[in-house]
Amino acid sequence: MQLRRFAGRLAGLASLLLVFALAGAQTSPGSAPQTPPPPASSQPQAQPKTETHITPDQAKELFASVGQILQFASGDTKLEIKHEVKSKLITRAEVEKYLVDKMNDDKDAKRMERSEIVLKKFGLIDSDFQLRPFLVKLLDEQIAAYYDSKTKTVNLLDWIDPATQKPVLAHELTHALQDQRVNLDKWENQTSDDLSHSYAEDLHHVATDEDDTAREAVLEGQAMAVFVDYSLAPIHRTLRDSPQLIDNLLDNMTDDGDSPVLTRAPLLLQESLLFPYKDGLKFEAKLMTDSKDPSAAFAGVLDRPPHSSFEIMNPRAYERQVTVPLLKMPDIHPVIDAQYNPYDIGVMGELDVRILSELFGGSQAAAELTPAWDGGLYYAAQRKDAPDKDSTASVALLYLSQWKSPDAAEDFMKMYAGELGRKYTHVVRDSSAETSQDEQIYTTNEGPVLMVISGNDVFVSESFDLNTARKLQLLLFGAQQESNSQVASLRNAPAHRVIGNDLAGNMVRFMGSCGMMKVGLPHH
Repeated sequence: MQLRRFAGRLAGLASLLLVFALAGAQTSPGSAPQTPPPPASSQPQAQPKTETHITPDQAKELFASVGQILQFASGDTKLEIKHEVKSKLITRAEVEKYLVDKMNDDKDAKRMERSEIVLKKFGLIDSDFQLRPFLVKLLDEQIAAYYDSKTKTVNLLDWIDPATQKPVLAHELTHALQDQRVNLDKWENQTSDDLSHSYAEDLHHVATDEDDTAREAVLEGQAMAVFVDYSLAPIHRTLRDSPQLIDNLLDNMTDDGDSPVLTRAPLLLQESLLFPYKDGLKFEAKLMTDSKDPSAAFAGVLDRPPHSSFEIMNPRAYERQVTVPLLKMPDIHPVIDAQYNPYDIGVMGELDVRILSELFGGSQAAAELTPAWDGGLYYAAQRKDAPDKDSTASVALLYLSQWKSPDAAEDFMKMYAGELGRKYTHVVRDSSAETSQDEQIYTTNEGPVLMVISGNDVFVSESFDLNTARKLQLLLFGAQQESNSQVASLRNAPAHRVIGNDLAGNMVRFMGSCGMMKVGLPHH
């Protein structure tokens, strides 16, 4: 799982507004609010559409610009054009069919739907929220164009004027160049969507699953850089020579009321949609600033991609090949397999922590806790005898988080405990069952919650019986103590793989694969 966010003040802002006026950026994106949004309706009402369609002459102009913009993108990125890129004008009905087909066939969509109960168990979305219909509505509202790596075609929208679509074309044609260099269908699909049934499979999931999230941010960050450079071209500036524009650019990725579905979306969806654009662009901009090689931020990253949201959010760590500590997953199957079936396993990455802490504690808590994160993993299991397999009550959850200091661990545990009422009813602390001052035990309508702090580590068990929860806690804490020397050596070790899968990552990857979203278009 993972959850996400991002000097030339007056002069830079004035230049930026001029740039997007020249680029004709008419569409207005949304952004995550600084405080948790109000509860979202699972089936938002469609707003009346008063859209117009481009004329045949405008379509001809748009198609004629494809080759020119492809040349610009190649010059900007130093990625070679190996062949022409096909282009196609499509209708809204075709876009809606495309989104529904992706929801039915995409591996990240399938894993995301399987993870929906776990998202609800963590409190990241409300228990009555229906993810699939809302997501289709959201993407239908947000999509601005998309490159289909299967058909090698850039798809343009027949209801958006050419002046707005040309910068978007620069973005999507960058994906075409990326595809020609690395074959995106293979490059983007590093993780498995198969359910883990054994300890060996657990380790494989934990070792690889966040790769695709980081790669999605690379693809969108590179494409955003070209989008911005294309928009800056009329005033002869680029991100490389004007890095002070970045903060203003990101500040202008805000909602001006033209995205009603996005404004009602849960924070998880808003942040997942924004992450590859905002954090990916910041990552690329930092690499462009730090390297004298103009291809380092493009071909260089495609050839040596980051493995985690941590590296995306901390570009200097990627540059120095520093990774987060590797939390060790012990074999818990002998403890739980008699009563439970495996349901989901993964990492709570830095992005996930940012979303979770902002949702539970607000912007200040997110700003303080996110940099203090030092690793995390989770495991969800479903009771074999559960009467309702679609309910959060059917799932038990364990979550181990690691922090850079005992104070940060204590702050996180306090925040997490304070939000149990968001997820459950009849939450009551059961101090009589606690065996030490490091434990907190709560009764809820879905079973007991055990929280234990040990130094920099926080263990949480939800809905496992207390006997099972304590066995799991001993296994998880014991595994970390056994690997302390390994963890210490990893802090400065080069090129060592970092653990990772994140529930938010499934969302990031699926939405990112659907095309360029309005949320990535700064407005003026």
